[in-house]
Amino acid sequence: MNFQRVFGTLPKTHASAPGRVNLLGEHTDYNDGFVLPSAIPQRTLVQIGFSSDNRHHFYSAEYDELINVSDDDTIPQKFVSYICGCIRLVEKEGYKIPPINLYITSNVPIGAGLSSSAALEIATLRGLRALFNIPLDDLKLAQIGQLAEIRYAGLNCGIMDQMASSLADTNSMLLIDTRTLKYRALPFPTGTEILVIDSGETHKLAAGSGYNQRRAECEAAAQLLGVKALRDIDEPQAVEVLPEPLKKRARHVVTENNRVLEAMKSLPAERFGQLMNASHTSQRDDYEVSTPAVDALAAILQETRGVFGARLTGGGFGGACVALVESTKAGVIASEAIARYQRAGYTGRILVPQVQVNS
Repeated sequence: MNFQRVFGTLPKTHASAPGRVNLLGEHTDYNDGFVLPSAIPQRTLVQIGFSSDNRHHFYSAEYDELINVSDDDTIPQKFVSYICGCIRLVEKEGYKIPPINLYITSNVPIGAGLSSSAALEIATLRGLRALFNIPLDDLKLAQIGQLAEIRYAGLNCGIMDQMASSLADTNSMLLIDTRTLKYRALPFPTGTEILVIDSGETHKLAAGSGYNQRRAECEAAAQLLGVKALRDIDEPQAVEVLPEPLKKRARHVVTENNRVLEAMKSLPAERFGQLMNASHTSQRDDYEVSTPAVDALAAILQETRGVFGARLTGGGFGGACVALVESTKAGVIASEAIARYQRAGYTGRILVPQVQVNS
């Protein structure tokens, strides 16, 4: 099924945006901290044309679902919440969006912690920008996408995912200061490539999940410490005065920020990998967002020859692990790791690089 078959006309424009993987800096973006994501090859594509009535029509090929929404309708809490949020926020910027038809195809895995929602938001915003000649730059698109996710999907997220989808590429890491929104590309450690494996345990970060609770705990910790955000604490020892679980949450954020700041310094692969391993331990023990399946996958990767470091990536509560591995060896490493993971009773799949792995 394609755009013309669903809507009876040809699209006027199309746009796409990638998912992302985060190497270091997990749960630091909503604490005004530092993050180090990269784009992944998988992308979300939208095709857009004009509606023939007074309603928006949105079709998802992945869900095989067509949803129609008028301006007066309550927005369903489905994939359309991200799209409608983007449309309404663009209109609040002063640009009228008439009723449209929008067709979505995507190979960004849903529920793997690779920002399928941000890819949808940025692809939608790029399509609207192209169709209506809207003068909004890539950073502004990221800001609108973040606000759409907060206000219309109910996830009180930081801005890393949207900035990565809007500004990053697959050939480098994007260092972002989420307080100032300054960013710059950094090379991967010499002689390395990225491997991403899905744990098979789908994560859900919508409203009511532990994600929003973690953010609230961080904000409470910052208030008790008398700072605007946990980014303003440099020494992990400073959080020891906090009650639990705020002490553990704050300790993760402070140490994770320090790991990103160290990673800025063109580290050798071995040291970068050690930081990734420490990041996973911190997410597991202090931030408590990992799961037994993800821990098992991370441990297997960390023990596999050719892997410098591995960790949970994304918001947690399931999802994928990212590993820094020796160049050209990702396929072999993935085969070995997935075989061991399956023997432990789990089911994983390689996501990056996009190669077939026989398991």
